[in-house]
Amino acid sequence: MKLKLIAGCTLAIMTVSGVVQAQQQPPVSTYNYHDSFAPFFYTKNGSEFRAADGQPGPKYWQNRADYQLTAKLNDQTNEVTGSEVLNYTNNSPQKLDFLWMQLDQNLFKSDSRGSAIIPPSGSRNGGKGDMSKGGYTIKSVKIGDTPVKYLIDDTRMQIFLPAGVNPNGGQVKLNIEYSFIVPEYGSDRTGIQDTKNGKIYTVAQWYPRMYVYDDIMGWNAVPYTGPGEFYLEYGDFDLSITAPANHIVVASGELQNPQDVYTPEQIKRWAQAEKSEQTVVIRSANEVTSPASRPAGKKELTWHFKIKNARDASWGSSASFIVDAAKMDLPSGKKSIAISAYPVESDGNDAWGRSTEYVKKSIEYNSQKWFEYPYPAATAVAGRVGGMEYPGIVFCSWKAKKGSLWGVNDHEFGHTWFPMIVGSNERLYGWMDEGFNTFINTLTTADFNKGEYAGKKQDIQKFGAAVTRPELEPVLSTPENLKEQNTGLLLYFKPGLGLTMLRETVLGPERFDFAFRTYVARWAFKHPTPDDFFRTMENASGENLNWFWRGWFENNWRLDVGVRDVKYVGGDVSKGALITIDNLDKLVMPVVLDIKTVSGKIDRVKLPVEIWERNSSFVFKYPSTEEIQSVTYDPDKALPDYNPANNVWQK
Repeated sequence: MKLKLIAGCTLAIMTVSGVVQAQQQPPVSTYNYHDSFAPFFYTKNGSEFRAADGQPGPKYWQNRADYQLTAKLNDQTNEVTGSEVLNYTNNSPQKLDFLWMQLDQNLFKSDSRGSAIIPPSGSRNGGKGDMSKGGYTIKSVKIGDTPVKYLIDDTRMQIFLPAGVNPNGGQVKLNIEYSFIVPEYGSDRTGIQDTKNGKIYTVAQWYPRMYVYDDIMGWNAVPYTGPGEFYLEYGDFDLSITAPANHIVVASGELQNPQDVYTPEQIKRWAQAEKSEQTVVIRSANEVTSPASRPAGKKELTWHFKIKNARDASWGSSASFIVDAAKMDLPSGKKSIAISAYPVESDGNDAWGRSTEYVKKSIEYNSQKWFEYPYPAATAVAGRVGGMEYPGIVFCSWKAKKGSLWGVNDHEFGHTWFPMIVGSNERLYGWMDEGFNTFINTLTTADFNKGEYAGKKQDIQKFGAAVTRPELEPVLSTPENLKEQNTGLLLYFKPGLGLTMLRETVLGPERFDFAFRTYVARWAFKHPTPDDFFRTMENASGENLNWFWRGWFENNWRLDVGVRDVKYVGGDVSKGALITIDNLDKLVMPVVLDIKTVSGKIDRVKLPVEIWERNSSFVFKYPSTEEIQSVTYDPDKALPDYNPANNVWQK
């Protein structure tokens, strides 16, 4: 329907067709269109490293870290003894005379920075249990057989290189020997869970990891205090995990030696699972306590895994594991398998007995929708950790059931795309992985089993007051710079809600999906910043979205649009209605109105966000043929208007 738009009703009266009609005075507004639509949102121009359209520039570079790792688990003392061969490649244009490595286990010491900032009321961050034995023991750091000077400061280790690492492809190989005690509870990312058939170890942050050296900040050597997650280089991983022979070990990547660690019958079952759409049990609940379910004759077994082009690797180990699996159908036909490992207490079709089904369907949907799953296996492990993601493996609560288990598996494996494929800096921009993943979870949940766990359509208006309340920090805050009670809202929910609005209300699904896929493809296995995301979405969708980023991400602005008035041209309803709407707070959004006439007919009118580009009040002419009964703003409740009291004008 064609509408006649009339800009800027800021006068007390206006003349239409020679008839003067009195207008209500506009309510007080804090909206300033110069703020919302100000130019120069981006403070830097594009460069050879990062182009102005949001893609990597022709001279984009990133460094690489390849790891050969061995670890031995002592389930009596909970100690892991490990060795690391790190091959580090410096692709930057600068020579590096020293390296920075992450010693995350040092968070779980009683005198760590992270422990010092935990309030008396407690926190999910930091460690629980006996932390007097926590942290790394670094036994040696060498180049070849030559010891290298190093300095440990809390969760960081600086390594001083005698000859440095040359730019543009120079390499150095480090050999590190270390050990640590697995924390009982480590910041909800690693830990130990007791079950009736043995402990479950979910082991993460278990080797010294390289910090990222990039073109934005140089060394990103931010101390690890618990709230922020990780920023890591990509490389290939070769893992050898030695555990007691009655344990089953699962890890990132593909098992290289199944004949050494599984029985002949279990190997047959693995072959069935690799071809099966339905879950195949590899080790059943009845077999968990049977010695025949483990290879005989050895006290220990070594499990060998490999994963390529990953930014991390983790593993789980337990004598209590039930294991099941099914194949995953990826767009290219590439082989990959979904796996679950969980204790008898978690078994059943209302709980972990469906875990592999959940993993399979979540990954298949996201592979088809955004970017193909890149790893040979996807393993969900039940344990103490409530939910945490690593490449090819996730840790989820052993107590989770039904929709809760679907939600945590779907969310943690959704992290495959953000930040495992798209390697953003979680330490600085936690919303770029948690928020993006929260958004894609809404689509997988709607799709899974025809919406088995999907609720009603989201009422965004209901959340408007909560997600924009004045005391909140902006989304563009670091995780460490947020009140802990706000992290769920500002890292997960609010940015996810923003992408939903961008898709459903601002751009539409077709334009949004193309732009979002473009972002993933451009930055797969690379390190984007917020600007790279913002620029890609704008360039790929053909839309200037500065106003959206500025209001929803950079600032904590609020939306309050009111329908003020309806008048008729010359007092004659057949000549058209003049409808006045006001933008009363600082956030702007496109406008959707339902106009209902006295006969009951409802007509939908959509106005672009540009109506607010130079107006705080706006009048448009609606071609009425009968009297209007009501005008309703945001009838689908798809926008975060925090004051719905003024959203409806009634005759």
